[in-house]
Amino acid sequence: MRATLAIAGTELRRFARDRSNIFFVLIFPMLLVFVLGLQFGGSGSAGSVTLAGAQGDLHRALTQELADADLQVQTADPEQMRTQVARGRTQVGVVISQEAEEAYADGEAAQVEMIAAPGVPATEQRVRTAIDAVALEQTQQAALVAQGVEASEAAGALEQSRASVQEVELQVQDVEEIAQEFAGLGQFDLSAATMLLLFVFLSTLSSGVMLIQSRRIGVQSRILAAPLTSAQALGGQVLGRWVIAMVQGGYIMLASIWLFDVDFGTPWLALLVIAVFAAVATGAAMLLGALVDHEGAATGISVGLGLVLGALGGCMFPLELFPDTLQTVAHITPHAWAYDAFAQIQRHSGGLADIGVELAVLAAMAVALVALGSGALRRGAARAM
Repeated sequence: MRATLAIAGTELRRFARDRSNIFFVLIFPMLLVFVLGLQFGGSGSAGSVTLAGAQGDLHRALTQELADADLQVQTADPEQMRTQVARGRTQVGVVISQEAEEAYADGEAAQVEMIAAPGVPATEQRVRTAIDAVALEQTQQAALVAQGVEASEAAGALEQSRASVQEVELQVQDVEEIAQEFAGLGQFDLSAATMLLLFVFLSTLSSGVMLIQSRRIGVQSRILAAPLTSAQALGGQVLGRWVIAMVQGGYIMLASIWLFDVDFGTPWLALLVIAVFAAVATGAAMLLGALVDHEGAATGISVGLGLVLGALGGCMFPLELFPDTLQTVAHITPHAWAYDAFAQIQRHSGGLADIGVELAVLAAMAVALVALGSGALRRGAARAM
């Protein structure tokens, strides 16, 4: 066992010495999680609003009301706000003039300008509701003051009356199957899970190039010449690549949770999916390193095959949006089965029984690929000697 661990440790150190892995293993995956989350992820709030113009009591009241409606609120000057709306960086813009601020302070009707991007009726309606709520509150307070009530007492009475009335809760149920499937996902949840699968497989498959380097510089010959059994030698190679995959998967998982507050569901189940999927990637790396003799060709194959399998398996475009036939074809890839497992534990609070089929299929793929890769590696080493 000590010899197996020593070989695995050597493989891990060789992988870590490659400076290019600092970017492709640590930085690039998180950049893609961020970009894809912004582009395709569900919003963590009900929408985005930019307030522009004068800043006074009306601005503060509207900001609070919008925030209470779970809208993301930011401030910019009018020209910047219009640019943001035009480029889709914010969904609704509101311009508050100085005249509106003064009218609001005097308890009179205040008019604001609202600019909405196309295709955001829900956010637009939420902003309208917030504006109406602020206007109603000011009208109520002005009416009380007109009856001789002090302004501070009027504000307190209104606050007390609101607290005593039970809020009406509205639940919107989307009947569209796709919308229901992705309901409740955080903005970066989907992209983090898919990029985890893509890069665990890609990085591990690329590590198969080290097997070719080992043959070329004689490392394999020295290992076989050592007082080790073939099982120990191959076990070290398998364990080394599996550890590389787990380091990559664990890093993406922890960094996504820390940076983007990603919810992977039950943590130990997510780690179990990663572990079994990493075993599949390990077997594929062993097979690639045993069958290909040229390092450049192996690098090209690992990158191309990793990206193609990732795309087909739902890592670049959600499987649920694939046509039915393509969804069936996609399940020839381990990525699709791991995607389904993450979907269960992330979106449906699934347990071990709910992902049992996915884990069984991935385990079968791992056993087959590791067996094929080990056999091919043993035959290649025997020929070399």
